[in-house]
Amino acid sequence: MTGTEYMLSEVLEPHLFVFRKQKRDGPEKVTPMLTYYVLDGSIYQAPQLCNVFASRVGRALYHISKAFNTAASKLEKIGYVDAENESTSSETKAAKETIDFKELKRVDHILASLQRKLPPAPPPPPFPDGYTPPTAEGDKSSDTQQAEPLPPVDPIIDQGPSKRMKF
Repeated sequence: MTGTEYMLSEVLEPHLFVFRKQKRDGPEKVTPMLTYYVLDGSIYQAPQLCNVFASRVGRALYHISKAFNTAASKLEKIGYVDAENESTSSETKAAKETIDFKELKRVDHILASLQRKLPPAPPPPPFPDGYTPPTAEGDKSSDTQQAEPLPPVDPIIDQGPSKRMKF
């Protein structure tokens, strides 16, 4: 009982019959090779699973790539494009500067609905120990006034000089 055999594996009586080509190496050891199906009197070879996955992944990648290209073209119209993409694009300057207000309104609507769904932002963290916030401009004394105003200081980013251990 060794060799190639065809086995009827599934039957849906009037229309569909599924056959499996398999290699028999012994009475208990069987290796499936191919699958065929008969649909309404026509015989077809079923695709292998790896070919089905490759086809579906390829199709999904095509649609994702198409979506990214569409999104990029919409962003070009609105004006959110970096310099590299502007030089390579073939659209005219007038077409790039046209803003579709319907699209812009839709994006604003989507962002507003997301903002309603998300929880409010947490309160800012407290100032670190020993940090004194900058005083208002009216409270400055005349000897500490400078020619140009200082930029606003972020208490989280700018916490003064780093503390290093001394050995």
